[in-house]
Amino acid sequence: MAKITTEKKSAEKVVKKLPTPRRGRGGGSDNPDPVDVHVGARLRQRRGILGFSQEKLADALGLTFQQVQKYERGTNRISASRLWQACHVLDVPVSYFFEGFSDKGRAKTLASGLAESEQLGFEDDRDILSRKETLELVRLYYTLDDENARRNIMKALRNMVEFYQEV
Repeated sequence: MAKITTEKKSAEKVVKKLPTPRRGRGGGSDNPDPVDVHVGARLRQRRGILGFSQEKLADALGLTFQQVQKYERGTNRISASRLWQACHVLDVPVSYFFEGFSDKGRAKTLASGLAESEQLGFEDDRDILSRKETLELVRLYYTLDDENARRNIMKALRNMVEFYQEV
């Protein structure tokens, strides 16, 4: 009988060392899941490209702007039905929200019990597409309805880049 008790105790220790998955509100770890953080960042990025405020997106989704904030931070997980709804409002496929996510870092994080201080699972935290100036350029570019005007802007921009690279 003593052997069974010892095996049971050692199994309990192993289970306690593994990270507890988040379940609903307040369950599990205080750290947001890297997938939720990435999906939220992509939501914020697309909202910014379209020039939507958090309030405008919240209204379109039937939420409060605080809920949108929580989604964008990864604090709250976006349900499948809400993600589907967001895809229609933001005019992107579901896959858009997962582009750029790497599961390699996630496996390391889970194996180590979420001990790393850095966020794993991302290709690069300083993604150029998440910068404010990039979002503003894209937003301004697409406010022009005239396709020829957009082509001319691209030509001018290329010429400017060439000029300043030579200097």
